[in-house]
Amino acid sequence: MKKFVLVAALAAVFSAHAEEAAPAAVPDNAVSFNVAAVSDYRYRGISQTRLQPALQGGADYVNNPTGLYAGAWASTITWIKDAGGDGSVELDLYAGKRGQVAEAVSYDVGVLTYVYASNALPVSANTTEVYGQLGYGPAYVKYSHAVTNLFGFADSKNSGYLDLGANIDAGEGWTVNLHAGRQQVKHNDAASYTDWKLGVSKDFGVLTGALAVIGTNAQEPAYTSAANSKFLGKTALQLTISKVF
Repeated sequence: MKKFVLVAALAAVFSAHAEEAAPAAVPDNAVSFNVAAVSDYRYRGISQTRLQPALQGGADYVNNPTGLYAGAWASTITWIKDAGGDGSVELDLYAGKRGQVAEAVSYDVGVLTYVYASNALPVSANTTEVYGQLGYGPAYVKYSHAVTNLFGFADSKNSGYLDLGANIDAGEGWTVNLHAGRQQVKHNDAASYTDWKLGVSKDFGVLTGALAVIGTNAQEPAYTSAANSKFLGKTALQLTISKVF
């Protein structure tokens, strides 16, 4: 359940290698790869790994003249097995287009499919969403709309997630990361909730580190692990070490 920070990260890679005297030419087509280790894989505030670590990685393609992009990303997970199904990997496949409406206003639209191979749940966990995002400087607003059932919830087609946030440059490679979101699960009111994040990240050159406090107001019966009875939406610290290359 990947958020699209890698598109911004790819742009940062280009800018970081720009020459001081004159900007380096950006290639028409660019491919990047990413790997990460995270202390707890949280998606929309909910742990996907019983509050335990996860390994993640992916690849992205961008056509810079058109703004078209596509990619794939994967993470280890445990929640499918906790829900009585099978599978320990999530695969995200996505494509879209991004660009500028004005000098300070950006947009990003696309489609994202979450694949849980042979998940064998009563309602398939496989989910497809379409999304649209507008950005103004470091701030953004994004809406994702499910065109299938949402992550195994019955009769949940047309669920939506509203995401508000900002990634504020604090100087010397530090960024302040702010986020608030609202997940509405259609016909499953007990599973709807609000989540939030307050964090910082820093590019150390070789690696990027991020530390965040993440929490939700989700109802415990809807988001408690069957494996260890822990509430998956509890407020907790999350540490991420990542690399884009």
